[in-house]
Amino acid sequence: MRLPLIAFMAATFATPALAQGLPTVPTTKILAISHSMGAAMTAEQRATIMPHEVRDTVAAYLSGKIDQWYVQNNGKGVVFIVNASTPEEAKAILEKFPLGQAGLMGFDYIPLGPLSPLRFLTNQPPSR
Repeated sequence: MRLPLIAFMAATFATPALAQGLPTVPTTKILAISHSMGAAMTAEQRATIMPHEVRDTVAAYLSGKIDQWYVQNNGKGVVFIVNASTPEEAKAILEKFPLGQAGLMGFDYIPLGPLSPLRFLTNQPPSR
């Protein structure tokens, strides 16, 4: 039963999207995935930098700049969903934090927007 349903959904969503091209959507959030840079932090660096890093992250969250924050289960860093409309705007927020200023952490930025194929369920014409 599930296979026909999946095939139907794939045909319903993919075919019109491919024929018409996906409609553009506004960027409403930025997914920021951290990665370490340079040498690993020493215990002394961690003790000095992390209290300030946490304080600045909490302040950005409380001011509405960071919408959600997570830790990567593989232990390689954090993931933020940032309230920004461009990667440059998110970068200006996150790379001011102490780990970024020390050259110890960087981010990969991915623009996010509304799931445009949902328009096919509501019969709304795509906005261009």
